[in-house]
Amino acid sequence: MGCSGFDALVGLIARLRSRGGCPWDSAQDHRSLRPYVIEEAHEVVAAIDAEDWRGLVDELGDLLLQVLLHSRIAEERGAFSIDDVIEGLSGKIVRRHPHVFAAAPDDLASIRANWETIKEGEGRVKQRLPTLLAARKLVSRWKDDGTTFDSGRYTSPEAAEGGRLLEAIAATCRLGIDPEIALTKALACWGRPDQASSS
Repeated sequence: MGCSGFDALVGLIARLRSRGGCPWDSAQDHRSLRPYVIEEAHEVVAAIDAEDWRGLVDELGDLLLQVLLHSRIAEERGAFSIDDVIEGLSGKIVRRHPHVFAAAPDDLASIRANWETIKEGEGRVKQRLPTLLAARKLVSRWKDDGTTFDSGRYTSPEAAEGGRLLEAIAATCRLGIDPEIALTKALACWGRPDQASSS
């Protein structure tokens, strides 16, 4: 496609949002599009799990559409543009990979440590992650720093039950399996309730 193709795509989004464009697209804002960002990301993962590579092309396009729509909405109110998104991402890639673009150590332990230090130094407000994702990140840190499971941390029956789940997630991660993907595939074996027929 090249730069001209990307610019043409950006122009298509601007046309959708313009007077005489699409009423649905022009009515959207950042908040109304939130569910679609999540939905499209899940559909990307589903295509990967199914090894549906032609489908993945389509789903990645849908995810890119969300990035372009949010960028266009922001540009219309003078906040930022897709160029700012690209420039910010380029800078972040260079900044967070000093082992590639500078002279930092390139062993995995150093890469992970530098990554976390650089992220903290960027000064962004930490966002609350979905619980399963936060648990996976926690147990990944356990592997990196040698932390062992400590059931004495839990001060209530609910926390203790959650601790047992954390221990199971840690065991899953030690096998090299992402717990989110594992749980998704387990649900598929039972038939996901959110995909059940309404008839």
